[in-house]
Amino acid sequence: MRQSQWDAVVVGSGPNGLAAAIALARNQRRVLVLEGQERIGGGLRTDPSIVPGCRHDHCATVVPLAAASPFFRAIGLPERLVWVRSPAALAHPFDDGSAILLWQDLERTADELGEDRGRYRALFQPLLERGDALLAMLLSPAPGVIRFPELPVPWSALLHFAREGTRSAIHLCQQFRTEQARALLAGLAAHSTLPLERAPSAAFALVLALCAHLVGWPLLRGGTAQLAARLIDELAAWGGRLQSGYPVHRLTEIPPARAVLLDLVPKNALALVGQRWPRWYRQQLARFRHGPGVFKIDWLLRDEIPWRATACALAATVHLGGTAEEIAAAERAVVNGRMPERPFVILVQPSQFDQSRTLAGVAVAWGYCHVPNGWQGDATDVIERQVERFAPGFRSRILARRAWGPHDLEMRNPNLVGGDLGAGWPTLRQLFARPSWWPWPPYRTPDPALFFCSASTPPGGGVHGLCGYWAARWVDRWLQRLDRVDRLKST
Repeated sequence: MRQSQWDAVVVGSGPNGLAAAIALARNQRRVLVLEGQERIGGGLRTDPSIVPGCRHDHCATVVPLAAASPFFRAIGLPERLVWVRSPAALAHPFDDGSAILLWQDLERTADELGEDRGRYRALFQPLLERGDALLAMLLSPAPGVIRFPELPVPWSALLHFAREGTRSAIHLCQQFRTEQARALLAGLAAHSTLPLERAPSAAFALVLALCAHLVGWPLLRGGTAQLAARLIDELAAWGGRLQSGYPVHRLTEIPPARAVLLDLVPKNALALVGQRWPRWYRQQLARFRHGPGVFKIDWLLRDEIPWRATACALAATVHLGGTAEEIAAAERAVVNGRMPERPFVILVQPSQFDQSRTLAGVAVAWGYCHVPNGWQGDATDVIERQVERFAPGFRSRILARRAWGPHDLEMRNPNLVGGDLGAGWPTLRQLFARPSWWPWPPYRTPDPALFFCSASTPPGGGVHGLCGYWAARWVDRWLQRLDRVDRLKST
């Protein structure tokens, strides 16, 4: 095995697989990435839309974690991309025609919250004082223990985050008096797919708001595929190789390598590895839980969305869910296996700020809501009714649509099991036992030459590449150990 052509083979070319390959290649390792589909990038693909000349992102569009990722920053990736930032990171409209905006500026956001101004400032100011270091720490396998060597541990901010973030979103919202503040935080927390009554849903609200205040919620000019293209360029610059259209169904189909990294969810890794892992470990992986799925609609519109609250036109991302109580009820129903009549909808309107995605006179938008994992129904009507609720006349502007249910998404990307975008439900247990309690760190497996590097490992979902980066650090330790053994044998 040590005479193989490759030091490491990565199976899967999502952002984590590419990040792992880059990190190893930068350490002078011989790396090959295998991708089953013809196009590289996993969830970073941008598709020709329903008509030529218009483009929709397959999965991620707004990528604050990519802009803030310590690994992407370390390799100079942000400077090689054209970022588009809407004036406000997020808009959250209400039935009375008003809307609350999440601005990059903390004070401007706080000023919108009236009597909750001081409470919002007290919640986020301690986090922002060491915001970059705190975010880097939160995106490590063990915050406060494992960290980026060049960044100090922001103990005060980390303790403040632990105190506020390890509770439920409902508990966090109850600290605020205004409907606007509670709804803003509930919408942020709902990205977790957890019931808002369950810890640590508050942590997701804090992280997403922290990102908004640090870097905004940017998108990439021309589509998220631009990020995949720059990652491919970086890998090639360090001598790494890519092979697309190479589906792998058995380990024997992988070229000989000293280490194999799996950018796969546990279900797909089990199908690939089979009996090579011991039974106790296979049972752990089989217990790994996936969260709710999503139902997504891509739209082409005649002109931009006619928001009742015109301030919504200032944000690329709009949360459509009404009050905190309504959002909590919708997410609770999904977790209990029911489709709510008024789902919480996350809508993105990229062409409002990036005309390169569309043709003159045509607007590109998409929206999704959470649905029970693997749900087989059609949520088109309930999603569009929710948009129409806050943008009367929206449906009359639809030129064309394309809907993606959980099964469609999984067929397109097998890591989206049951439509789960996060590669596993981020319960408190699965934030750390991700994908298993043992071996630790969880990038390792009982086979010392097989590693996980997918979003089913810490720090979990999001376009940041850090699951791959942290996995690569442990893979490199393994390779160094093999190097020492080889040197001893040659003396």
